[in-house]
Amino acid sequence: MARVKRGKAHLKKRKQLLKRAKGYKWGRKSKIKLAKTAVLKAGVYAYRDRRVKKRDFRRLWQIRINAACRLEGISYSRFINLLKKSKVEIDRKVLADLAMNNPEIFKAIVAEVKK
Repeated sequence: MARVKRGKAHLKKRKQLLKRAKGYKWGRKSKIKLAKTAVLKAGVYAYRDRRVKKRDFRRLWQIRINAACRLEGISYSRFINLLKKSKVEIDRKVLADLAMNNPEIFKAIVAEVKK
């Protein structure tokens, strides 16, 4: 059986690795051993932070809604409770956007819910 040489595959793998490490600082962009760990770690952070991003945005929306609610003389928790009771199905993302960009519409929603 003929001997299999894996030079092409090896070079391709290293080239791809260094391509993913492009823009990293110091030796992590050019040295295989350092680039391998840096790329692996970056992948771990990216995976984790795709989930953290969702949490962060939800917190931001809650803060924005709370600020708008306080101007209308109602607390965030009371407002959300009244929304659920009156069966108004608007998510926090939309509510936060309305509170920032269309305060008159948000006022109307608060007035509707308070009834």
